[in-house]
Amino acid sequence: MRLDKCMEAAQIGSRKQVKKLFKAQRICIDGQVATSLSQIVDPALQEIVVQGKQIALAGASYFLLHKPAGVVSAVTDSQHQTVIDCIQPEDRATGLYPVGRLDRDTEGLVLITNNGPLGFRMLHPKHHVDKTYYVEVNGPLSQDAPTFFASGVTFLDGTRCQPCQLTVDFSSLEHSRATIKLAEGKFHQVKKMFLAYGVKVTYLRRISFGGFALGDLPLGQYRTLTQTEIQHLLTYFD
Repeated sequence: MRLDKCMEAAQIGSRKQVKKLFKAQRICIDGQVATSLSQIVDPALQEIVVQGKQIALAGASYFLLHKPAGVVSAVTDSQHQTVIDCIQPEDRATGLYPVGRLDRDTEGLVLITNNGPLGFRMLHPKHHVDKTYYVEVNGPLSQDAPTFFASGVTFLDGTRCQPCQLTVDFSSLEHSRATIKLAEGKFHQVKKMFLAYGVKVTYLRRISFGGFALGDLPLGQYRTLTQTEIQHLLTYFD
């Protein structure tokens, strides 16, 4: 949540009073004077002190989900199961939403939180969040494939993608497997890039997102973040 919203939830005072405390440098985050009332904070992950007293509030929820195919990256949907539906009712805090999206037929890692603006911060271009996918296609990935993707792929409509890293794991005339790492998130980007190369994606799974890895989490299951992942998460709060 935003720092000013945190102050409001903790009943520190009116907006005017909070602004005075901020200007007087009486609000500290992890031992440092707060730099903006709009900065993202979480009292469960950070020490938030106002006039020498630590705020005691419940923090936000953070889950890492292994999304199955057929599930949509949305909060609600009238026709399909959503990633929020994959969270057990007892864990389903108010305001949960997916950070970014995966296509309905794509499996893999999805972060889910109710920390309002955090998703926007994580997906902002300045953070250059890498995403890695395991891909299967219906044709060969020849020796020129890594160079083709590293040069930046251009779609038929003129849309140009940034260079990305392709590693071919197996290639044959009818079936190939690879991993691809990219920092962008254009609509159907991975599928369109492989079409531009001349093959069709038959299976797609996101295996990492920034500092978060899917690991051996079973399909359809979710877990809370580890301490290492939480420390990484804090880098997006600034």
